[in-house]
Amino acid sequence: MLNVAQIEVFRDRLLRERAELLREDAQSAEDRGTVILDQQSVGRLSRMDALQRQAMAEATQRRRNARRRRIDGALQRIEEDEFGFCQDCGDEIAFARLELDPTVPVCVSCARG
Repeated sequence: MLNVAQIEVFRDRLLRERAELLREDAQSAEDRGTVILDQQSVGRLSRMDALQRQAMAEATQRRRNARRRRIDGALQRIEEDEFGFCQDCGDEIAFARLELDPTVPVCVSCARG
């Protein structure tokens, strides 16, 4: 079972990662914006490059949003004193598994099956 100090370390780690995701969101906002046809650019390739950059930025944003939801779920489990316990079977999640990814909601047995 996790002690209070271990849980605080996980909480701090999750909060730092969440803040970093928000910072990345702000930095990439321009890349996700509407692609405007620039008459000064060289033809279709410039527009295609811009559209590709936009699509990649949007895909990255979706991944960041999914990760943020997982982080928020883990932080909620910490607040509810459920962190470190499998959401499916209720058993403890191995410390090493949480160290790899503190957002995991299930133990290895339930994840496999």
